[in-house]
Amino acid sequence: MRPETPRAGAAGPRGARGPYAVHFGGPDLAPARLRDILEQRVAAVPAGGEIDWVTYYFRDRRLAHALLDARRRGVRVTLTLEARPRTAHANHAVARILSGADGLGTGLRLVRHPRLPIRSHVHEKLYCFSHPHPAAFIGSFNPSGDQPELEPEIVDEIRDQDRGHNVLVEIRDRGLVAGLVAHARRLHGSRHGVLERFAPAANGRLRGDDVEVFFLPSWRPNPLLAQLRHAGAGAVVRIAASHIKGPTAARALLELAGRGARVTVVAEETHRRVPARMEERLMAGGITLHRLVHPAGLPMHDKFVLIEQAGQRRVVFGSFNWTERSFRFNHEIGVICTDRDVVEALAARWEALEAQAAPTAPQRKAPRR
Repeated sequence: MRPETPRAGAAGPRGARGPYAVHFGGPDLAPARLRDILEQRVAAVPAGGEIDWVTYYFRDRRLAHALLDARRRGVRVTLTLEARPRTAHANHAVARILSGADGLGTGLRLVRHPRLPIRSHVHEKLYCFSHPHPAAFIGSFNPSGDQPELEPEIVDEIRDQDRGHNVLVEIRDRGLVAGLVAHARRLHGSRHGVLERFAPAANGRLRGDDVEVFFLPSWRPNPLLAQLRHAGAGAVVRIAASHIKGPTAARALLELAGRGARVTVVAEETHRRVPARMEERLMAGGITLHRLVHPAGLPMHDKFVLIEQAGQRRVVFGSFNWTERSFRFNHEIGVICTDRDVVEALAARWEALEAQAAPTAPQRKAPRR
């Protein structure tokens, strides 16, 4: 039996209260812009309202206290947080704040997946609010900074997300938001294990007139890779990626270029996230690759793919990396969108990123971070 795939309701007019809004963070914008937007939305939810978050890193103590303040004034708050991210102790300070006697209580869920050869992570970035209008933010941003910064060694490892390049797309369609809240609460209440990818709810999708939201892990074919398989000669594919490594990413991109698509990648500067060997393989296969290097070492953490073919344009964005862990094991969220305003906003941002970068040579050595 196929899982149910609810459709979104009427989106309403475009503009300030249209169906979508795109929010960027980056060195060219105010520092901490995205975390400030989240804090403002937390403050705007009144007693009786609801906040549902899922995220991978959460180190921002002021934002944690904002969630506590919301709960104290009568807001229903759920937070699903990865208990063991790559930098294992990164979330400990916020977890202590939110799990104390005056914390979120059962509203906090720290997810620990079983130890496997490749451990799954909750890598989604999803922030849902009931007020001042129902909204859900999806994208690449984790609230992983802190002020004052008490553990700079963590920032050295995961890099400064408050000032680096990130994006959150705000979805305001009531039907989609309701489905995303239901998804967040399912993650919050589920038993997590190796079989969860087979659950019907894990394989459903949320659909609107110009958008489709998908979730990983799933037993179904990866939707991003499926989009690329349909692109061929004459297609123009532009990618902003913080991580590219592993055989699945290499095969998908090289096959895409081999079918005659023009593929250009703006990638993160560090070789841990995009190894030199991967860079060499992609460039040898006809793919143009730029590394975005910032003088202060600020990261390029955007995660989106623009696809143009036969006069049609779409964008795929979300929390996913181009890695085996993201493709096969992690909890990830992605959106396939044909909305003109969203596509144009992300296309303009990609062009700005490309303008700041330069083509790289395979032998180039990036600094270790």
